[in-house]
Amino acid sequence: MGQGLWRIARNEQLQQQGYSGQGYLTREHGRRIPANNVSNTSHRKQAQGGIDIYHLLKTRKSKEQEGFINLEMLPPELSFTILSYLNATDLCLASCVWQDLANDELLWQGLCKSTWGHCSIYNKNPPLGFSFRKLYMQLDEGSLTFNANPDEGVNYFMSKGILDDSPKEIAKFIFCTRTLNWKKLRIYLDERRDVLDDLVTLHNFRNQFLPNALREFFRHIHAPEERGEYLETLITKFSHRFCACNPDLMRELGLSPDAVYVLCYSLILLSIDLTSPHVKNKMSKREFIRNTRRAAQNISEDFVGHLYDNIYLIGHVAA
Repeated sequence: MGQGLWRIARNEQLQQQGYSGQGYLTREHGRRIPANNVSNTSHRKQAQGGIDIYHLLKTRKSKEQEGFINLEMLPPELSFTILSYLNATDLCLASCVWQDLANDELLWQGLCKSTWGHCSIYNKNPPLGFSFRKLYMQLDEGSLTFNANPDEGVNYFMSKGILDDSPKEIAKFIFCTRTLNWKKLRIYLDERRDVLDDLVTLHNFRNQFLPNALREFFRHIHAPEERGEYLETLITKFSHRFCACNPDLMRELGLSPDAVYVLCYSLILLSIDLTSPHVKNKMSKREFIRNTRRAAQNISEDFVGHLYDNIYLIGHVAA
């Protein structure tokens, strides 16, 4: 039945293009030419307004016979460039065909460092039998373990020699990795304040506007869902780090870490007020300036107004 429907549809298509069951109709003269008067050679040539079916079938058959390009026949630089666009799964599949090329250490080294930007083992002499492909599998396994249990994940990295038992090394690993579950990471940092301290110092907020710096901070260290001691700790550490990165600006504006702390809380509350669908009466710019200057009197009105405009236009600082 399927083949019959296909033939009907194909015949209708041919009739629209000037063909019929007994012959085909030229577009120029509009008269029917019997099929028995057309030789096999004429079928292989493209009629006026018609389709060269023979040529299409021949081209398709030749393309099917060509298959995939053999990377081993290309220059090595070109082959490695092509393979460098593959992820780990596709690279493993490619190794079934091009084993020597797909198992190259430089390709797997690039995959490791693009996903896990810092590991202690990168700066050490590799042990005997070391391979970046094996390291990738261990890093992937350790990340999955961390996302289930952070303490077990960190212990796994240390047991494999991937990470040193140092808060600074752990902080660098977290800062340069995007495969860790942010909820588990938040729990881990709440318990490991020594790692949190080193992680905060890795941020550089120089010449950044305060709301943008706060957004960058919360992209790496996610804020808790509710107020509490941990949120206060994060804002306190951010305020001191922001002032340390911008000493000239702090002197110019007359701001201190305590004043930045107040501004950060004001920005968080304003973000909630402007973005929450449950708040019907949104805070106006004048109200925000008045409330903020009441808490921090030395802050200029223009600066507070720019803070409001940033949240209004860009959005939540901790989204």
